[in-house]
Amino acid sequence: MASHLANIFGTEQDRVNCSFYYKPQIGACRHGDRCSRKHIKPPFSQTILLNNVYHNPAHDPNCKLSSQELQDNFDQLYEDLYIELSKFGHLLELHVCDNIGDHLIGNVYARYEWEAEAQAAVDALNDRWYAGRPLYAELSPVTDFREACCRQNENGECNRGGYCNFMHLRIANKDLVKSLDASQRLERRMQGKENSTAVAGAGWQPPSATKRERSRSPGRAGTGEDRYRPAPPSSTGEDRWRPGGGAPTGEDRWRPGR
Repeated sequence: MASHLANIFGTEQDRVNCSFYYKPQIGACRHGDRCSRKHIKPPFSQTILLNNVYHNPAHDPNCKLSSQELQDNFDQLYEDLYIELSKFGHLLELHVCDNIGDHLIGNVYARYEWEAEAQAAVDALNDRWYAGRPLYAELSPVTDFREACCRQNENGECNRGGYCNFMHLRIANKDLVKSLDASQRLERRMQGKENSTAVAGAGWQPPSATKRERSRSPGRAGTGEDRYRPAPPSSTGEDRWRPGGGAPTGEDRWRPGR
C-alpha cells in the first residue's frame, strides 16, 4: 500500500495531492488556494520561487514601448535579480515566466547548488521589496526546467498563449547572461580563497554582509555606479537596494521590511 501511494504521489491518480502542483513540476496550480487538493511545499529544495515579480509592460494594452525598450526593461530586472540572488550562494539557473495566467504571471525561479543557499535566500527575501512591491519567496519543488517549460512555445507552436500551464520563459540578452555568469565565477573564486566557510551538507556558504563587498555588474565596474550601495542622506541618485531605514531620496527598488 505504501509503495502504491508513493508511486501515484502527485499524479492524476492521487486523490489527495494536486497533480498540477507536482506535475510537470512547475510548483504552481491554476486553482491556487481554491484547489480541492493539497499543495505540500517542500521542506528543503535547491530551487526558490519569487511570486509575481516581473510585470511585463507589453501586457498593458496601452503600452507604446518598442520591442528593444521592452527587452532593455527586462534585462534590467534580470540583472538586478541575478546580482542580488547570487549573494546567497552559487546560482545555477535563473528563469522568469512570461505567462499571464494568475498562477505563473511574473514568477521567478532560481536554482542554487545547495539547499542551504536556497533556504538562506528565502529567509532573507521575504523581508525585502522590489520596485515598491513586497517579495514573497518560498521553496519550490521544481528540479528540471526542461520538463517544466513549454516545448511548443519554444518552437512557436503553442496555441494556449500566455495562459498555458507550462512555463513560457522570457529570455535575457545572451551577452548579459554570459557577463553575469563570469562575474559570479570570479567573485566566488575570490571569496572562496578568503572568506568562504564549509558546513557539512551545505556547500559553499556566503560570507557575512559586513565582510564582503557588494557585487557589481561587470559592465558598470569602471563607472563608479553602485546600485546596490546604501545611498547617503544627501544622495539624489538611484538606490535600488537600500538596507537602512528612513525615506529613500531616489528610486528604491529593493528595500527590507514590509
